Amino acid sequence: MVQKNVPLAQQVISEILAGLEANGLASADGLLPSEAELGRRYNVSRATIREALSRLEQRGVVVRRHGVGTFVVKPAPVIETGLEQLESIDTLARRMGLETQMGEASIEERPATRHETEKLQVPPDSPVLSVSRVIMVGEQPVAHLVDVVAPELLRKSDLGDAFSGSVLDIFLQRGEPALSHSRTDITAEAADPATAAKLGLRRGAMVLKLEAQLYARDGRVVDYSLSYFVPGYFRFHVVRRIAA
Repeated sequence: MVQKNVPLAQQVISEILAGLEANGLASADGLLPSEAELGRRYNVSRATIREALSRLEQRGVVVRRHGVGTFVVKPAPVIETGLEQLESIDTLARRMGLETQMGEASIEERPATRHETEKLQVPPDSPVLSVSRVIMVGEQPVAHLVDVVAPELLRKSDLGDAFSGSVLDIFLQRGEPALSHSRTDITAEAADPATAAKLGLRRGAMVLKLEAQLYARDGRVVDYSLSYFVPGYFRFHVVRRIAA
């Protein structure tokens, strides 16, 4: 397999992709051979195998589940949207005919962190409502969402049993406060241990992160949110116009 001037990890990636295309590498449930077995198959070290699998995970080809193994990511419906218009995942999926469910959720009223007070533009130690939840497509966790809002705008008791996971949709249904726009920073970063665990990913796996402040028409920040998306399930685009 060794080719001069081609890094070993890249050669292993090519071999794994070829094996997957030939349907002869993964088991029926998508499980790849162990790192040791792959190392023997391709005559390389386990460190090289780990590097190759890490790159494949970043590309959304495989997902590594701690204590279980490495699985091929099955082709899944992609939730696609333009970033010019603010909509909830639930709304986007419904328009595409996909069914999403709210998985693990944590809803608590607590003092804001220093970072949250800066983003919400409120005094230190102000009380906030934190709404953290995992969004599922079938049995696959695809996003981890966290919203932090002032309790005078939304209380834990307001969510009720029918809450499906979208704080934005609650505000839109109420019509109050009147919303204006969202300022969003978009980055790709390694998932921290808590986020990786919620999304069933290996620690350090790459996720797409959106950090946003939602503004009311009167200029108030009504919501500070963090959204982490699993690669391969979302596609975002931006329409850019030519300057006059």
